[in-house]
Amino acid sequence: MSGQKITPHLWFDIEAVEAAEFYTSVFDNSKITHKSKILNTPSGDCDIVGFKILGYDFMAISAGPYFKANPSISFMINFDPSQNKDARKQIDQIWEKLSEGGKVLMPLDKYSFSERYGWIQDKYGFSWQLIYTNPEGDERPPIIPSLLFVTEGCDKTEEATNFYISIFKNSKRGTIARYPAGMEPSKEGSVMFTDFTLENQWFAAMDGSSQMHNFKFNEAISLIVNCEDQKEIDYYWEKLSAVPESEQCGWLKDKYGLSWQIVPNQMSEMMSKGTSEQMERVTKAFLAMKKFNIEELERAYKG
Repeated sequence: MSGQKITPHLWFDIEAVEAAEFYTSVFDNSKITHKSKILNTPSGDCDIVGFKILGYDFMAISAGPYFKANPSISFMINFDPSQNKDARKQIDQIWEKLSEGGKVLMPLDKYSFSERYGWIQDKYGFSWQLIYTNPEGDERPPIIPSLLFVTEGCDKTEEATNFYISIFKNSKRGTIARYPAGMEPSKEGSVMFTDFTLENQWFAAMDGSSQMHNFKFNEAISLIVNCEDQKEIDYYWEKLSAVPESEQCGWLKDKYGLSWQIVPNQMSEMMSKGTSEQMERVTKAFLAMKKFNIEELERAYKG
C-alpha cells in the first residue's frame, strides 16, 4: 500500500500504459509499480497501471474515449536549486520532452513569480507547470496537483479549498495571494494562487477568469482517497458526494465538480495480486456498486 492518502488518477482512451512508460522515462525517481487488466466492464477490457513520478504515486486507466483531459487540473513540478544543482538545466530538458506533440499554454520564460516557468499540455492532453523555485521560500515537494477554478466555478477557490481543508485531517493553508485591481478579466480579491495540505500532501489552486476558459473539471483526472475501513469510506462519501447521478463504482463528484474515488486500501491489493478469476469476481461486484462496500468486495474476492 502506498503511504499517499490521495492519489491522482488519469483516464485515457487506450494509452494508459504507453503514457505511464513515457512519464516514467521523462522524470527521475520514477517507475511503473504495477499493471493489471480488468475484464468485461462497460468500457470493455481496461488496462490499469500504477506508477511513480519523482516518487509521487499516480494511477491510470484505459477505459475508452469518454473524458478528455484539460488544464483545469495540472501538475506543478518544482525545480529547487537548493535541492538540485542541475535544476535549471533539467527544467529545460523536461520541457522539451513534454512539448513533443503537446501545446504550450504559457511559454517557458522569466515571470514576476519565477526565474523560469512554463505551462505545457502534453501529447496525451495532461498539463504540467514547470517552475524554478525560489530556494529562500518554504520548501515544497517536487509535485503538487494544482486546481484551476473556471467557468461556473470561477472565484470559488477560497471557498472550495476551505471546504477540503475542513474535511481532511492534517490539513492547513499555506500561502494565499490575491488579484489586485486592474488585472481584468480577473476579479479583484479573487485568488491568484494558494497552496494547502490535505493529509500532509500539498495541493495548489487558483481562480481563473470565466471569460478566458471554456473547460472545467471532469473525470479525466480524479483524486483517489485510499481508505482504511468502511467507516472512512462512509465519512468521505457523505462529506464529498454532491451529484447523485455521478455516483458509480466508488466515484463521486463534489459540489465544485471535482471527481473523487473513495476506495478501500484492500482494492489495490486485490486488483494487483488477485488471480484473473478473483479480479473478475471483484470487478463484477464493484460494477454494481455506487459507494464501495468492503465486506461485499472481500466476499467476491474469496469466492
